[in-house]
Amino acid sequence: MSEKLKFAVFGGGSWATAIVKMLCENLEEVCWYMRSKEAVDFIKKHRHNPNYLSSVEFNLSQLKLSNDINETVRCADCLIFVIPSAFLHKELEKLTVSLEDKIVFSAIKGIVPETSLIVGDHFNTHYKVPFNNIGVISGPCHAEEVALERLSYLTIASADDEKAKLVANVLGSDYIKCTTSDDVLGIEYAAMLKNIYAVAAGIAHGLGYGDNFQSVLMSNAIREMKKYVKKVHKMKRDINDSAYLGDLLVTGYSVFSRNRLFGTMIGKGYTVKSAQLEMSMIAEGYYATKSAYKLNQQKGKKKAKTPIINAVYEVLYENKDPRKTFNKLTEKLD
Repeated sequence: MSEKLKFAVFGGGSWATAIVKMLCENLEEVCWYMRSKEAVDFIKKHRHNPNYLSSVEFNLSQLKLSNDINETVRCADCLIFVIPSAFLHKELEKLTVSLEDKIVFSAIKGIVPETSLIVGDHFNTHYKVPFNNIGVISGPCHAEEVALERLSYLTIASADDEKAKLVANVLGSDYIKCTTSDDVLGIEYAAMLKNIYAVAAGIAHGLGYGDNFQSVLMSNAIREMKKYVKKVHKMKRDINDSAYLGDLLVTGYSVFSRNRLFGTMIGKGYTVKSAQLEMSMIAEGYYATKSAYKLNQQKGKKKAKTPIINAVYEVLYENKDPRKTFNKLTEKLD
């Protein structure tokens, strides 16, 4: 089946570049949309992304590059979106062709701010993609380690097991191990939440908290994630699986984690704007914090108890003092 279907990747960042690399291990042709014409032209000339994972060299005969999103949609049957959630709505507004008959997988870790929907729901509601044709690509996996071909693991989720296996087969290799799941919503929410907890870990690090506190923070974070995800999508799942706990740990602890770096800068006294200006990559956790907090508040008395999300929200969006806020948070953890 994978030999007949054509695949396309949408996005120009490090994770999009890593996914293109994975696909190129198994497919003769990969369509690749990047918003920047300059980046497309650079790759065509130099064979690598000028801004992200520049050590990865591509065989140009395998790539069908374009900065026209409609051209790339027409090029493929299975579309993998890796555009940061904060910019997805704007990019999709350029579409003039239908997505209704496409298979759409999201490798985006966040909520679409304009609609307050997770990416799968956004494609279903606004682009009429059937839920059976929607899936999620999740970690624990950092793009930088894919570039180095270090052993990494992915979880591929879809309500249609055949489609999950299809995507797992084209992404898997000697250094990429893939498992499948049917918990599409749970994994998508977990992928969003872990970025918030990584920001929290970064803030704590920036404030000078040590490993002892970080271990307690992460322990509480996984329990908080379990409660939150159960509220939004109740089903049987093991929160200790790699797609949940594993992804949380690598994002909270890794030196490659942009969300942890963003939080560290906040903890050291940077303003949100100055931290964002200094970083070359998007910290999804900033946008996810507002979406997750608001969504939980809308549930009223049925909302999950989320002291960590609340603390990060207060620091990022209410300009509360990080040290005082985290001092209060320490009293709520165990």
